[in-house]
Amino acid sequence: MIKTTSNKRRPVYLNLFKIRLPVAGMVSLAHRASGILMFLAMPFVVYLLDLSVRSTQGFDQAVTIVKHPLVMTVGMMFVWALAHHLFAGIRFLLIDADIGVEKKSSTVGAWLVIALAVLSTVILIMWVLV
Repeated sequence: MIKTTSNKRRPVYLNLFKIRLPVAGMVSLAHRASGILMFLAMPFVVYLLDLSVRSTQGFDQAVTIVKHPLVMTVGMMFVWALAHHLFAGIRFLLIDADIGVEKKSSTVGAWLVIALAVLSTVILIMWVLV
């Protein structure tokens, strides 16, 4: 007869959809996501820049592309990604300098990053639309 022993150190299944990250963890995850979003948007941004400086017709074509509702929506996401990545990057630099490392100040800093990113995105979008 084979003796079975339970191994308590075996891997445990983690349901990633049930894990709740603290706000600092969500800011860190969003920092990575915003970096990926900006990286993926760069070829399109370079294409629009190239198109806009070729000629007057190219500039008009680039403006037409940018005014498309889908492109404007993606552009708003790009503005948020840029703002969030900037503010979260500053927060991480401060953490590297041992500023805002404690749990309470880390949470406050994370909420500040979220607020500044949303506020600056709204201000920039309103400035462009007016």
